[in-house]
Amino acid sequence: MSRIRRLTKALCLLFATLPVAVPASAQQVTGTLGSPSATTTISGTQLPAPQPKFGGVIKDDALQSKQWWAPRIVPPKSAPNILLILTDDAGFAVPSTFGGVIPTPTMDSIAANGLRYSRMFSTALCSPTRAALITGRNHHSVGFGVIAEQATGFPGYNSVIGADNATIGRILRDNGYATSWFGKDHNTPTYEASQAGPFNQWPTGMGFDYFYGFVGGDANQWGPNLFRNTTQIYPWIGHEGTLKMDRSDPKAKVWPVTGKESSWNLITAMADDAIAWMDRIHQTDPGQPIFIKYAPGANHAPHHPTKEWVDKIHAMHLFDDGYEKLRERIFENQQKLGVIPKGLKLTPWPSDVLTPWDKLSDEAKKLYIRQVEVFAAYVAYSDHEIGRVIQHFEDLGKLDNTLIIYQNGDNGTSAEGGPEGTFSEVAFFNGVKPPVEVQMKFYEAWGTELAYNHMSAGWSWAFDTPFDWFKQNASRFGGTNQNMVVSWPARIKDKGGLRDQFMHVIDHVPTILEVTGIKAPEVVDGIKQKPIEGTSYAYTFDKANAKAPSRHTVQYFEMMGQWAIYKDGWLLSTKVDRAPWDAFSAANPDPLNNQVFQLYDLSTSWNQSEDIAAQHPDKVKEMRALFLEEAKKYQVLPLDASVGARVAAARPSLTAGRNEYVYTQPMTGLPQGDAPYLLDTSYTITADITVPKGGAEGMIVTSGGRFAGFGMYLLKGKPVFLWNLLDLERVKWEGPTALTPGQHTIEFESKYDGLGVGTMAYNNFSGIGRPADTTFKVDGKVVATKRMEKTIPIILQWDESFDIGSDTITGVSDADYKPPFPLTAKLNKLTIKVDRPQLSPEDIKKFEEALKKVESARE
Repeated sequence: MSRIRRLTKALCLLFATLPVAVPASAQQVTGTLGSPSATTTISGTQLPAPQPKFGGVIKDDALQSKQWWAPRIVPPKSAPNILLILTDDAGFAVPSTFGGVIPTPTMDSIAANGLRYSRMFSTALCSPTRAALITGRNHHSVGFGVIAEQATGFPGYNSVIGADNATIGRILRDNGYATSWFGKDHNTPTYEASQAGPFNQWPTGMGFDYFYGFVGGDANQWGPNLFRNTTQIYPWIGHEGTLKMDRSDPKAKVWPVTGKESSWNLITAMADDAIAWMDRIHQTDPGQPIFIKYAPGANHAPHHPTKEWVDKIHAMHLFDDGYEKLRERIFENQQKLGVIPKGLKLTPWPSDVLTPWDKLSDEAKKLYIRQVEVFAAYVAYSDHEIGRVIQHFEDLGKLDNTLIIYQNGDNGTSAEGGPEGTFSEVAFFNGVKPPVEVQMKFYEAWGTELAYNHMSAGWSWAFDTPFDWFKQNASRFGGTNQNMVVSWPARIKDKGGLRDQFMHVIDHVPTILEVTGIKAPEVVDGIKQKPIEGTSYAYTFDKANAKAPSRHTVQYFEMMGQWAIYKDGWLLSTKVDRAPWDAFSAANPDPLNNQVFQLYDLSTSWNQSEDIAAQHPDKVKEMRALFLEEAKKYQVLPLDASVGARVAAARPSLTAGRNEYVYTQPMTGLPQGDAPYLLDTSYTITADITVPKGGAEGMIVTSGGRFAGFGMYLLKGKPVFLWNLLDLERVKWEGPTALTPGQHTIEFESKYDGLGVGTMAYNNFSGIGRPADTTFKVDGKVVATKRMEKTIPIILQWDESFDIGSDTITGVSDADYKPPFPLTAKLNKLTIKVDRPQLSPEDIKKFEEALKKVESARE
């Protein structure tokens, strides 16, 4: 009898301290409470769940006492495994599932065995969509109004997901799930991406037990800036290829590429790692549900598929008749599949923005076809590897109770390569647009490790069919209307069904919480949580609700001054006033009001083809007021239409406020956000080294890599300084002879001839990318001087780091050395001094007056 009383008391104590069960049924307990094998669900109101009071007996000695273990927390019974897949930079018409010509059989299979969704919306840009995806809150609400690299010091734009916005990873993990994240992050502030931390904004700090991927916005898939949890890894070492590009003839139309590609590519490697992680969890605890966020770098530039996939796509001749014909063919496919409304009309081809195919030169056509075939190969390759991960759920016997959400794109197809495309996206982000004849030199390198390639925007427009415009354009559905497929064999029975309810990426979290029976927490780590702002779409899983009205009734869109507002089938949007490749023009100073407004009734104008703003001025006024109301609610203000200027803007970092940096030991892997910023400024780099007997070679200091950066190194004993100007030109300073054994000082000084980044605060780019007078000294003696007529204005290669004593990933000069190129001399001291230009009162007055003139002209 006393034993029963003790058990009853223990149960009372447990239920008094653990939250109420979710769903509304009683808490689910398995085993005998107090035993090591007991489990329980929790309400999840407070995370982590409070420790229950001890339910055993404690006397003076252990023999008279009774042990009692707190039950292990598990998800509700039958909670599904969850595979949340998000591809990158892919518009509505990319996959074959929604009428595209690129084969995506994995997505097709999920659609055939589940549901297709034609109205899933994104934010129009990478980091913002991803922040909304994992939090269930609008992107400005969680600090990601723009990408992390553009962060500014306002709550909606600081790239910090606050502690009051727990992610789906954190919620599921604390409710008993095993959680993981593979691929792209892009939700870590650039100034917190170094090994100095803090790591609370990394995936492992946001509730994901395991992370395998890259932190930034994109990566070289042949040799990425890759991390396992928070440790940088280099798994491709030992798998390198032998590719070489012969650039010896600067007049050659095409620089020939020879050799074999690497046997390692991240698209395959992350699938391998995800499968291995699944096996570890399954073999450790077969019954534990898992959550995987699977976010490949595809289809973001650089487009890096394997040659096998490029050859497969090339053999299909999908694009030989050009991008306008492609658009028409896709539109016909979409009509046949029924994924767009009957009677829909395409918006006109923008001949003033994108040159019609029949007006292009034969050389341009050849280049553009190569560009798009590589992109298509990347898409197909990634879909194939996603299929391997899904197949492994079936191999483990888990597919039946696995919810698979496969969203095509975090925004529309990217046009950031511009109308001509680019062999290097790094060039684009510095405002450099190489002409076709320059890009043709990289024709054979396209898609390999020797290019950071992107395609012509003409293809991007076609891949957003039936909509128009692109990634970044938040006011047009070409930038925001994604699609997705969802399967859950145990629950979804309407196989192949189509759903067209309005949904937004913030709806994923509440959907996942509903189907798992887990409640959104009210408090996490003692911090009150913001409400979830999305709406569950789980109701659409039932066939009876196939045509039910959308439960997501109001949604704002805003990205870099372009905005829209949706309510109950109406959409007010701003007319596009900037193409995505125009990142360095003066920005609209009043993006809230200085706009041309367009109004659409989406029940009759599904793809924004018929603007009826002139007929409904009162509706326009009403919707403008609603946008401002939503903007105030969700931290959208202040609106800012600038693009490139924000990339170079000052933000917190380990180097902020410093003008001198001293290093005495080798170090690798310091990301650009925490490295000395040597663009648009005067600086001096001084290395004190000791050369051993027999001479020395190797990297002293470098930042960047093959597509932009600098390096100071010893080449065959001679001191060298080199600037890699966007892989278009390399400027080199070199000492006359090899250094003798003993101590030496090598110094590179650059005196900048410009006003610097301060001009951009006044919507003026005249201060950046200006000339510099340089001097190279060895042991105090000048050995070389040059005037650099142009310098890199905005950013170095972001997926390459600042390294001392060796060089990681790619080098700044393939002709001179191959990484890691370790320094064989002793580094005594490396000093970097920076002397940034400051605007004078006269300069400020001049720029303020110019800005006022621009504003007056716009009015």
